[in-house]
Amino acid sequence: MKIAHIAPLAESCPPQLYGGTERIVSYLTEELVDQGHDVTLFASGDSNTSAELISCAEMGLRLNPKIVDPVPHHIMMLEEVRRRAHEFDVLHFHIDVLQFPIIRDFADKTVTTLHGRLDLHDLGKFYSAFPYVPLSSISHDQRKPLPETTNWAGNVYHGLPKDILSFSARPKGGYLAFLGRISPEKRPDRAIEIASRAGLPLKIAAKVDKADQAYWYEKIEPMIKATPNVEYIGEIGEHQKARFLGDALALLFPIDWPEPFGLVMIESMACGTPVIAFECGSVPEVIDEGVSGYVVKSIEEAVAAVSRIPDLDRAEVRQAFQNRFTAGRMARDYLKMYASLPGVRKHGEARTMNGAEISFSLTI
Repeated sequence: MKIAHIAPLAESCPPQLYGGTERIVSYLTEELVDQGHDVTLFASGDSNTSAELISCAEMGLRLNPKIVDPVPHHIMMLEEVRRRAHEFDVLHFHIDVLQFPIIRDFADKTVTTLHGRLDLHDLGKFYSAFPYVPLSSISHDQRKPLPETTNWAGNVYHGLPKDILSFSARPKGGYLAFLGRISPEKRPDRAIEIASRAGLPLKIAAKVDKADQAYWYEKIEPMIKATPNVEYIGEIGEHQKARFLGDALALLFPIDWPEPFGLVMIESMACGTPVIAFECGSVPEVIDEGVSGYVVKSIEEAVAAVSRIPDLDRAEVRQAFQNRFTAGRMARDYLKMYASLPGVRKHGEARTMNGAEISFSLTI
């Protein structure tokens, strides 16, 4: 099957540092190639992939100091996608909304995975204006803000290559971990308070976006300086993640927003490290209560959950990841979705491309 993946240009695929969407696009692309499909990746030129790479920017835009506005670069990428759309059996978009006006003529062989929050005021009207565009959610909770008439092609949870993060049966660090981004909705302040009340060290590995610098300087940095048991590490890369998560007693995920998925939860589970997460967004769909972690509603419940960490078997945490959140499962789910799209021909059907009759086999 000829598949095009259209990635955001903010980061390379996979990202050098932080970047959830580009990481998932990379994992999915590599898994589809491994399963024998012909995949083309539209992404930044510094991406690393076994698929055919169409370079649409010199490097990930976030790390390029020359970039002022990312939109022109995405529009140029979409023009290349439009020009080559006839080459593909299915086109899978991961860039939110920019492509919608240009794909009308071939929307029935596309799917757009929505990676972000959908409770923003403008989005309900937007998706209603394009009812012919198939959409994929990454959790069922993510769908709640949109009308029931939204054109959902399916729901696919994220997945990781099963061996990308090694299992750690016996954590060596004796600390709690916070991994991700410093922002009000991620609530690192809660993580600091939970660790302080539990009497355990906390290590924070997180980036600070420009939009969140005031929050960092005014609230989080002073809290860290005032709390002796807290260490701020900064943004870490993929090669550092296994040790950081694997040596932790538990990951704190004290969010305060409708999290669409929460990739760090399954990264932690892959290391065998349980997750203590607040009951927001996708959390109850991802965490198996009492198996891969605990779902809590308050700081008090989180502190109590920390005391119950020894009750969890880290091998079972890892098994929960393998049962539900591998890249192989993610790819199979998307292949089933591709097969259901109106414009995608089913197994054995022939069609004409550039005047020649061709056929393809859809393997699921």
